[in-house]
Formats: sequence, C-alpha cells, structure tokens
Amino acid sequence: MGAQIDFTPALLFAQSANVLVQRLVFNTLTRYDDQLRPQPELASSWEVAPDGLSVRLKLREDVTFHSGRRFTADDVVFAVKNLQNPVRSAQLRSTALTVTDFRRNGDFDLTLVLAHPVSNLFDLFEFMIIADPASVEDAVAGTRLIGTGPFTFTDRKPGSSLSFARNEKYWNPGRPYLDGVEIKVIPQAETLLSSLKTGQTHLSYAVRGKDVATLRSDRRFRITQYDTGSGAFYIGANLAYPEVQDRRVRQAIAWAIDRDRLVEQALGGYATVSAVPWPKSSPAYREQDAAHYRHDPAKARELLKEAGVGQLSLPLAHSAEAGSAAVAQVLQYDLKQVGIDVQLQPVDSPTMQKQLIAQSMPALWTLSHGFAQLHPATLAVSAYPFNEAKNTSRFSSPAYTDVVQRAWNRADSDSPAAKALYQQVTDVLLEEQFIIDLAIAGLVEVAGERARGATLNKFGYLNLDDAYLAG
Repeated sequence: MGAQIDFTPALLFAQSANVLVQRLVFNTLTRYDDQLRPQPELASSWEVAPDGLSVRLKLREDVTFHSGRRFTADDVVFAVKNLQNPVRSAQLRSTALTVTDFRRNGDFDLTLVLAHPVSNLFDLFEFMIIADPASVEDAVAGTRLIGTGPFTFTDRKPGSSLSFARNEKYWNPGRPYLDGVEIKVIPQAETLLSSLKTGQTHLSYAVRGKDVATLRSDRRFRITQYDTGSGAFYIGANLAYPEVQDRRVRQAIAWAIDRDRLVEQALGGYATVSAVPWPKSSPAYREQDAAHYRHDPAKARELLKEAGVGQLSLPLAHSAEAGSAAVAQVLQYDLKQVGIDVQLQPVDSPTMQKQLIAQSMPALWTLSHGFAQLHPATLAVSAYPFNEAKNTSRFSSPAYTDVVQRAWNRADSDSPAAKALYQQVTDVLLEEQFIIDLAIAGLVEVAGERARGATLNKFGYLNLDDAYLAG
C-alpha cells in the first residue's frame, strides 16, 4: 500500500492522522453498513433502553488479543475510559464521557449507563478501537500495537514504512487471506504514482485527483470513489486574530473562492462543490445550502468594504503535500482578486495536526475534515474544527452551543425534529463561516489489477479481512 502521510502513534486514538493502521490491528464494537445501520463486530448484539439512557452489549466469546489473552467486557470498559482521558485527544471524547457507569453482567455481557441520550452512540462504537490495555502506552509511543484484528504489527521504520503479518488466530474464520501488508510512506505524489504504475504498490487512497484522472483509461487499475464524502476541503479562520474576527470578512472569503475551478484544477474533478460540510448521504444535506456561497468577487469586495477593510495581508497554512499545495495556490489566487494577499505557509502533516488540536493555527489555514459522513451531531461535538465546546477557530456562540446540544442530546437521529435541528446547525455554520467549506471529497481508491476486496469503514479505517491478490 502507498500512503503520503506517515503514521503518528501519539494520535492513534484521536482519529486525526493516518487511519490505515487502525482496522488492520484492531477491531471495533460495531460497523456501519452503507445506510448507517450498525452491524456486529466484537459486539454480537445490543439493546438500547427505550429511554436511551443505557445500552446492553453482548460480546463475542471467541476473540483473543495478539498477545494470546482473551477479550472480555473489561476491555470494553478500558476502551471507553481510554477515550475519556483528555491526554488521548480523542475527537469522540464528548460522547465517551456520556458513559457514567459500567454494569458487568458477565465476561461477555456489559451494560453502559449514559448521563443522557445521545444521537451518535453507534458513531462512538464504530470509532473506538479495542486495544490491549497493557500495551496502550507502547502503542502511542509507536513501539507495540496489540489488538484483536486481522494483522499483527511487526515493524515500523518512521518516515518509511509499517509492516504487518497475518493473525493466525483471528476470530473471523479463514481470514485474512493476505499473508502480510506493508504500508509504504511515499510523500511525493509523482513517486507514489510511479510506484503504482510499476506494481511496487498495489493499493492507495492518497493519489491526487489529477493523477487519478490519468489512470482512468489504464486497464491495469480500478478506480473506486467512496460517495459518502469522507472528507471536505475547507478554509479555517482563527478568531484569535483581529483581521478575521468580523464575520463579514469570513463571508467575503467564502464568496471569493471559485469552487468549480478548485475542483477541476486542484482536485482533478474528484470532489463536489459545497458550502456546507455534509455529503449528499447525510440527513443534514440540502442542495440549496450546498450552493449558498458561489463565486462572486464583487460580493466579496462589498462585504470587505462594509467591514472597513482595505487591503489585507494574511498567512495561509497548508499541508506540505503536493495535493494540498495545489489547493492552497488556487485559494491564494482567488483571494488576491478581492484584495486579500495571503502568504502560503507549508507545514508537515503531523505538525499541522498538533496545531489543529492545540488551537494554534495562524489566521487562515486550509485542510480537509471528516466526521460529516456520520450522524450530524458528531461533527459539531467531536471534530476539532467544529466542536462547539472547543474548536480550532476559537469560535463560541450560545446559539451554536444550544442547537448542537439539542441535536446531540436525543436518542433519535433521523426524525423530522432531529433534521430541523441539523438545519439550525447548518444555518449557524453558513452565517458565521469560521469554517469555510469548499468541496466534498470522497476518498478515491486506486487499486492495481491484482488487488481485490479492500473496503473502508465510515471513519476511513481500512478493512482487509477479505482482501487478496489475484493471480
């Protein structure tokens, strides 16, 4: 496999770094199907109380960790408490914190007691990898990863590769098919493309859109686009800086960007223009909201004039990878046309993730975010850019907090009342523009002709249980 970003062990439980490793080594309690319906994984069945204040989990009884120890309910208790620990920087920590008590009904029967109903409970179960408690500190140090998953961790060469071997005692009968997996870290886009073309790499989710376009007619490759919108490109504004504290300046930036050109030139057409974070599969999506901001430089200049802003000079941080640099260059050009001169600041991906968590971004930055493909409340209570309690932009608003909490503190997630709350969340996001969404980009899988059977879960965790190399 080819990846552009190296694995960051310290962020293993944060789900903000390379997510290819998680499902190779670890399992989760449940997994969503394409309709966001939870399916069994380590939990064989479950029952949510009618009042939404507890959930009883029946666990598989035939699962062992790579160390040989048997998986039990105690490991689920540890996994929840591990995400509750602020040191882990887990983006679903707020949901984990709603678990206030554990009632152990046996080694494989556990009830989680909740402080209040939550609409995204199964998002937590899909996100929460089950790690061996004794090895967790080694895991975040990058020296030892012990889970119950299909592959065992064998070697890591920082900045170069990670290696995994088949788990001969995996609970899923006859799986995995592969004897091993090697994730090669290839930051240069051209080198990654060459590695695929020469057969040195069989599979990648990191190929730039414009490079994917060159492979479409090559029979040696299969291109699969995940239409759930596992990520979205955006501009973030850090409201600690006076230059972007006036929402009219942020709205001007939103009007200034030619999203269509961005998608075609920088993303190779592999994205959908959108002013909101939600993919079309989300219950929060509305077409008119996605089209709310269009390319209108005159409108942008008018708003800047209303805000009393003449020429602005601002930094724009972006990931140092080639694809991100191409996005940043388009943004730089468009903003210059309305009088905002931005200086591009390339930053390596691990550093950028740490700045995202620490709220230490410059006045403007551009990245991609996830979480919008799940239940909508998860984005606003979990994702670093949007978290109503503490976000990278340092934005806070009683109205935002109120509607997010009401959307989250309920047992249902798809009712008309829930959808009305999601619309109110969207309205705040469109008005405040502390996060300026540009385009929804579903992950694109590039597979060589021999690679078959790889899938991704809703968090982008790679599942190779059924993967194989054809003859």
